[in-house]
Amino acid sequence: MKNFALIGAAGYIAPRHMKAIKDTGNDLVAVCDPNDSVGIIDSYFPNAEFFTEFERFDRHVEKLRRKNEKVDYVSICSPNYLHDAHIRFALRNQAHAICEKPIVLNPWNVDALAELEAEFGVNIYTILQLRLHPSIIALREQFATWTGPHIEVDITYITSRGSWYYHSWKGDQSKSGGIATNIGVHFFDMLSWIFGDVEHSVVHLNNKDAASGVLTLNRAKIRWFLSINADHLPAAQKEKGQRTFRSITIAGQEVEFSDGFTDLHTESYRDILNGGGFGLNDARASIDMVYGIRNAEIQAPGSDKHWMMR
Repeated sequence: MKNFALIGAAGYIAPRHMKAIKDTGNDLVAVCDPNDSVGIIDSYFPNAEFFTEFERFDRHVEKLRRKNEKVDYVSICSPNYLHDAHIRFALRNQAHAICEKPIVLNPWNVDALAELEAEFGVNIYTILQLRLHPSIIALREQFATWTGPHIEVDITYITSRGSWYYHSWKGDQSKSGGIATNIGVHFFDMLSWIFGDVEHSVVHLNNKDAASGVLTLNRAKIRWFLSINADHLPAAQKEKGQRTFRSITIAGQEVEFSDGFTDLHTESYRDILNGGGFGLNDARASIDMVYGIRNAEIQAPGSDKHWMMR
């Protein structure tokens, strides 16, 4: 049994990490979050020590190490802009880091962490759970040796958010990385994993609630649109009262992979604990992609029709 600590327990994704730790037969011994609305912990690890102040959490983890009860892994579900610092905290405590995506916001942070990983002799992992989805694995195998013209891909992801989003760290681009990073990075990782490296990228729209563009990879040309604005939902979803819409078409064929997501975090943890897992080099391509999108000059759609308005 391994000892885990968790940074960031009050957010949307933290319960998946708690479940993964429990399902893999390990123990969560310490949790830190400035928000104390974290009763969900009781459903998984009611005996875990909890701290709202990072300094006290730091002291507790250090005390465990000196008592030969050290934390083996630190799971990181904190705001995006803090990932880098919290990974370094894990390394300094001789613990492996398991960090939610995006692992960092900027490409040079990946290089700095790689140096520290080698220095401390522990590993940095990130959660790229779509790479473990059977349908995504099948797509990668299908197109791995594709040598024909670029495959046409359309991806639309609309996940409506209320006004709270804009008042939280997620609505601050300097902290979240913006729409393409915060809600899109897992799609960009998936696409690069399937279709290869970036050849060209054009951004048509990039504001506080939506982003779109055209991305050319080695084997695909991808028109993408991401939004948190409910006004962008198709009429059919609005009529049903649905708040989310996701569509991916490859060569005109809809790709369905709605099922099979439930336990992918647990599978990610199991993979890590069995000596696998995805590390810094695996995350690098998507970090480069979203950094480029975030800093790109906006270009008019031109011949690429602004396909949001369809």
